[in-house]
Amino acid sequence: MTDTLTDTTTTATTDATAATYVDRHGTRHPLPDPAADAQVRADDRGHVFHSWSAQALIDPLPVAGGEGSTFWDYQGNAYLDFSSQLVNLNLGHQHPDLVAAIQQQAGRLATIQPSMANDVRGELARRIAEVAPGDLDRVFFTNGGADANEHAVRMARAVTGRRKVLSMYRSYHGGTATAISLTGDPRRWANEPSDGSVVHFLGPYPYRSSFHASSEAEEAERALAHLEQVITLEGAGTVAAIIIETVVGTNGVLVPPPGYLQGVREICDRHGIVYIADEVMVGFGRVGEWFAVNHFGVVPDLITFAKGVNSGYVPLGGVVISQRIASHFDTVAFAGGLTYSGHPLACAAGVATFEVFERDGILEHVRDLGSRVVEPRLREIAERHPSVGEVRGLGLFWAIEFVKDTETREPLVPFNASGADAAPMGAVAAACKQAGLWPFTHFNRMHVAPPLVITEDELMRGLDIIDEAITVADGYVG
Repeated sequence: MTDTLTDTTTTATTDATAATYVDRHGTRHPLPDPAADAQVRADDRGHVFHSWSAQALIDPLPVAGGEGSTFWDYQGNAYLDFSSQLVNLNLGHQHPDLVAAIQQQAGRLATIQPSMANDVRGELARRIAEVAPGDLDRVFFTNGGADANEHAVRMARAVTGRRKVLSMYRSYHGGTATAISLTGDPRRWANEPSDGSVVHFLGPYPYRSSFHASSEAEEAERALAHLEQVITLEGAGTVAAIIIETVVGTNGVLVPPPGYLQGVREICDRHGIVYIADEVMVGFGRVGEWFAVNHFGVVPDLITFAKGVNSGYVPLGGVVISQRIASHFDTVAFAGGLTYSGHPLACAAGVATFEVFERDGILEHVRDLGSRVVEPRLREIAERHPSVGEVRGLGLFWAIEFVKDTETREPLVPFNASGADAAPMGAVAAACKQAGLWPFTHFNRMHVAPPLVITEDELMRGLDIIDEAITVADGYVG
């Protein structure tokens, strides 16, 4: 497993619940606490109902604590967090500035209803507007990403007077009613029938082109032609919005080819359709920009966000709104709202996030590590391992796609595999965990999405672990 006590010295923890030790990498671990481990497991298995899971077939890891890019269990094992939990822990575990902001706000004003004005809510909205593109300068706060997408769609339908919304098959937009309808991946299936006015289309995916494209330029052109055809057949006058993850997240880390998002913008303008950019996963620094649309030079009508806005320390999401959309509601009431919209504790952590980003040069750090360390290392790994079909990404958001054959591009495991069919990817993930890294795997891919505060040494150590674990996947080739 990970480093043992023989590598360490013992120190006292701040919470006085256990002793800790520091391994040869400078990573803190707790001393094993079997009693606490057993109690957490018993409470969880006896009473917690987990999302997206068959309850009797899971064994959740009891987590004792975390610091920076690492978290640890009650058995003394520490893991580099290469998933940032759910790609939301952008500033890492227990960032002192975020913790202090929440503590200070709780001592001053713990909560207030959304119809009242609040200093940290207003300041965070202003800061978000200042980094958003174009004239997107109003913010509606939600509790997370799913309800951000719900309310963005509600705004688009109200403004246009239309009902239909188009979204990609390879997408995830959340688990609530409209959001799961927008979602294209298999999590939608069990929740159908759903919103019948959602229509799915195929987005660009050069490695597995649905359009028989031989270049990124062809992929963009043909994917846009497909989208245009879908709009024509559905009736342009019936379409309220198109929602697109700026970089498709869980469903592949699919970076749009040059010109694609600009083409979507042009199509929306031509047909009077609202362009919603879902940046729940890639906003707030994940690709080295405040918003990923800034990397592509495109201005949507609405941007949805959550996760990295405050690293999930207190649930928070929202919609950034253009003047055109916002002005519609100047004299018409917006039919939406949430009890905890813009919760002061969440917004205080969001304000602190901006301060940390600016003081510590987080965006520059992400761009540097992504281009100088991650990209060249992953491309070198791809050259050496026969199970790697493609690597792709931006900043600190990458995917390694595994195949059985690099010529045919047959996936290492089938689409939506489970049980024995998914065993090869399970074995790769297990090898990572055994070596002290917690991976993000989905279908036939491993995603590289560590906290944005990760050090270069930690990043290189994590990539070394992944490199070695991929030899397990190589064993399934041929």
